[in-house]
Amino acid sequence: MSKDNPESSISDRERLEWLETFEQISDIQAQEKKGVRDKMINKIKSNPFVPIGMLTTTAVLSYGIYSMRSGNKKRSQLMMRARVLCQGFTVAALLVGVLIAAKSKPSKS
Repeated sequence: MSKDNPESSISDRERLEWLETFEQISDIQAQEKKGVRDKMINKIKSNPFVPIGMLTTTAVLSYGIYSMRSGNKKRSQLMMRARVLCQGFTVAALLVGVLIAAKSKPSKS
C-alpha cells in the first residue's frame, strides 16, 4: 500500500476491531426491531417452566376459589395449599433461569 492511501495507516487488527464493533451494533439494532411477541416467544423458549408454573398457579387458584364459593372447605383448603406449591415452583424456575442466563452470558475480557 502506498502512503497516499489513508487506509494504509490503519492496521489489520484495528480493521477487525471495527468489523466486530459494527457486527455488535447490527445485532443490537436487530434485537430492537423485534416486536413484543417475538421477545415473549424467545423468553418462553429460554425458560418454559415459568409460564407453565404461572398457568398452573392460575388454574389451581381458580379452582380453589370455585371450591370456596361452592362450600367445599376441604377441597378449597387443598387447592390453596397446592397454589402455594405452584407459586414456589414458579419462583424456583425464575431463579434457575436467572442463574443459567448469568452463567451463559459471555464474559468480557
